[in-house]
Amino acid sequence: MLVLCSNGLSSEKLRAFLSSRFQNAQTAALVVTADPVYKEKNRNVARCQDELSQFGLTTEIFDIDSQPAEQLLTYDVVEFIGGNPFYLLHAIRKHDAESILKEIAEKKILIGWSAAVFVFGPTLALVNRYSPEMNIYKLENLQALSLTDIEVLPHYSKFLKKIPHFEEICREYEEAHCKQVLRLNDGDGILIDSNDVVSCYA
Repeated sequence: MLVLCSNGLSSEKLRAFLSSRFQNAQTAALVVTADPVYKEKNRNVARCQDELSQFGLTTEIFDIDSQPAEQLLTYDVVEFIGGNPFYLLHAIRKHDAESILKEIAEKKILIGWSAAVFVFGPTLALVNRYSPEMNIYKLENLQALSLTDIEVLPHYSKFLKKIPHFEEICREYEEAHCKQVLRLNDGDGILIDSNDVVSCYA
């Protein structure tokens, strides 16, 4: 099962929406790789640990940069925090974690938010339109993991107020690529399980 959300399991409505899916889960890994600077000191880590604990999960901090990616297969739930999507994609490729994440999405519960929703989708092309300066490794291949073909734009209402022409850029991208982008506000999420796609809006 794949869960894509804007800023984690941050709303009571989203947690309630997912609660039945977590009934048999006991352990979780909170992956901090997307933040190459702060890692486990990222300001969202404590909040995410608390959100996962509300499902009764025992949570450990995990970093693909320093731990074997295959160890993620030992957890029932794996959640990726936000950060730099270009760095995260680079790290996943560098450590040969693509097939592992695909297996987790198919057999367990894989959660991604902010940067990770781009990486778990088909391409980083949209986030590259907004923030090309984040491409610190100058990645030319913007193809992402394609765990789903759904493209998500997180933090929508937040950035709509901050970034000039934010909606116009997204619409231009949709028209140029014949795509439909799912806009999520903080607290929203989408669940993808087999052929079922269900959205939850806070």
